[in-house]
This record gives sequence, C-alpha cells and structure tokens, in this order.
Amino acid sequence: MQIFTVGGAVRDELLGLPVKDRDYVVVGASPEEMLARGFRPVGKDFPVFLHPSTHEEYALARTERKTGPGYRGFAFRAAPEVSLAEDLARRDLTINAIARAADGSLLDPYHGIDDLSRRVLRHVGPAFVEDPVRVLRIARFAARFSDFVVAPETVALMRLMVAGGELDHLVAERVWQEVARGLMETRPSRMFEILRECGALARLLPELDRLWGVPQRADYHPEVDTGVHVMMVIDQSAQRSCALPVRFAALVHDLGKGTTPDGDLPRHPGHEERSVELVGQVCVRLKVPVECRDLAVLVARHHGKVHRAAELGAAAIVRLLEATDAVRRPGRFEQLLEACACDYHGRLGWQEIAYTAPALLRQALAQAGAVDAAAIVRGCTDPASIPARLHEARVAAVRQRLSADLGALPAG
Repeated sequence: MQIFTVGGAVRDELLGLPVKDRDYVVVGASPEEMLARGFRPVGKDFPVFLHPSTHEEYALARTERKTGPGYRGFAFRAAPEVSLAEDLARRDLTINAIARAADGSLLDPYHGIDDLSRRVLRHVGPAFVEDPVRVLRIARFAARFSDFVVAPETVALMRLMVAGGELDHLVAERVWQEVARGLMETRPSRMFEILRECGALARLLPELDRLWGVPQRADYHPEVDTGVHVMMVIDQSAQRSCALPVRFAALVHDLGKGTTPDGDLPRHPGHEERSVELVGQVCVRLKVPVECRDLAVLVARHHGKVHRAAELGAAAIVRLLEATDAVRRPGRFEQLLEACACDYHGRLGWQEIAYTAPALLRQALAQAGAVDAAAIVRGCTDPASIPARLHEARVAAVRQRLSADLGALPAG
C-alpha cells in the first residue's frame, strides 16, 4: 500500500501558497485493508476513508467511465491494481495531477510542473469533456490564478462541451456553488470572461452575457461598454474584500441595461426596475441563497438613488432608508453602500475619485435611528397614523442634522 498527497495541496506548495486542505490517494489497497487499519468509510459513490487519528480523507485510487450525460453520469472502479497514473488521468488540469510520495519525491506523469512554470491551465486528457463542471472549474481557477492563461486546446474542448449541450445537465445548486466560489477569488472578472470566451456564459447567465456591447454614457462611464463596467465592479468588490452577498449584488446590479431599447441608448431610463426583475429570475433559476438575493434586489433597485444622495432632500433620504429597512437592518444597509461604492469606483479612471454618498447616508441613518419610536407610539391615539408620524419625526431629525452640516438641502 502506498499513500500519495495529490491535487491542490501539491500545486499550492509548488507555487509557494498556503495549503488549506490535503487530499490523499491510496494505491494498492482494498477497502477491507483500510478498515483493518482503522480507517472509517465515508464515501458514497466510491471508497473514501477518514484517517483514524487526523480524520483527513484518503481515497482509494480509482478510474472512471462515462455512462450518461451531465456530471453524475459516471461509473467508478477502485481496486488495488489501479495505478497512480490512472488515478491522476481522471483529474481536470495538469497542475492538479501532480502527486507527492511519502519520501517527498514528485510524480508528474502529465507535466503539470511545466505548466505551473509556464502559468498555463491545461486539461489532462480527452476525458476532460466528460464532466461539464470542469468548464466552471477552469473559469474559477482562472479567477484565482489570474496570471495563468487557459491553453487554446482546453478552450476548444470547453467550446465543444458547450456546443454539445453538456452544461444543460448541470443542476442549479452546482452552478451556483461554482459561481459563488469564483466571485470570492482574487480577480472574479476572469471567471466570467473565460465563460464568455467558450460560450458558457450565454447558456448559464444569458442576462449577464448580453451586457457586452451595450453602450453607456461616456461622461459617466468612460469605459462605455456595460459588460466591461460590470467586470470592473466585481473586481472592485474583490479588492475591497467584500462578502459574497456584496459581490453577487455587484455582478447583477445592472442586468436591466441589457434590455434597454436601442432608441434610448446610451441612456438607460428605468433600468433599475428591469434589473430587479432579471435579478429575481436569475436567483430563482440558480437557487441563490436568500441573503444574496435580497441584497442584490436592493442594490439593483436603489443604487441610482444612493449615488444621488447629495441631491436628495431629507424626506427622499428617509424614504430610501425606509425602503431598504436600514434602521432595523443596518448591517445589510452597510453592504448596500459597499456594493454602491464598488459600482461607483468600477469605472475607467474613477477608482480614486472621492465617493461621498455613503458617509452622508450613514449620518442620516444614525439620526433616523435615534428617533424614539416607542415614544411616538405611546403618544399616538390613532395606531393607523403611527407610520406617518414616525416618518415625519425621522425626516425632521435628518433635516436638522444634515442642514447643520451641509447647509440648505434640496426640497422633497
């Protein structure tokens, strides 16, 4: 029995990156032998065992054979005679098909070390086309290793998989899982650019794909192209280490611009409400978690108002706070402001321009939140009038504070 460290742990060690998890492959052993050594079985589709002391996962070397469409249509064979090279052959990328033996020596049958030095993401072999998840994984790795290029022959295989309808068999949860992980990488725009290059984005997120080539006003968007703008916005979210809900909201906040009538371009009147509708469709289709969905809807609907905060009167500011439930949920409102900051700075040449709206709205929220709602309730004889009385009190508080700081405020 031989044990090898494989996959991302070996790759990251060679790149000088911190190793988070280690995967092990066991060659020359049977399930019975693993049990006799105290390993505990956990695998459902193929033999995977937990180490009796470290509780790390050890998988028996295995081969796989395509038996049906999608990423679930596989038959696995794990046996003592399966070699390490056969096990590594089923992996996606050459840089993930390097193994380290117990004595520290490296086994690299598919030249992954060369591809690491050349900064290339390259598929291991023709079996790559059998698993549609790999299209998403390659794009995600491109977002993580942003200085790597995807080998042209690998892109060609990805296009072949898309054209063959393989991605149509992916379940929503798996697509969302990969999209979410890609958004959390260091340069998330790379994921969507690679998906677009191979045609996968049009299949998985057509609402996003149609943004490329849609013009915007150059005075507000020197980059002009809406797709380019959205990629700059999500990269801003990564640079600012934003949480996943903020990054997802940044990704989908402008979807409505893809449906603007040609006669209105490069302006986009009403794109916020169209964006809300499209965000809802995407979230239903991909089964996006509620926290991400709710913030994305708020950002899509209100980012324009946030940008114009300095032009709003106290009443309009309070209506914005109430529409976003900011007093009760200040943490989510802060995420809304973070997403809007990414949108503001995600434009060509706007990265260093001061963005004053968040500070103004935080100040307004502090004043509105300080209003004694309980006292208003106690002093009101007509319960139906409580919302209006509370609104008026908040408007007065916000107007008083902001007028002291900013001078005369716009009416309304």
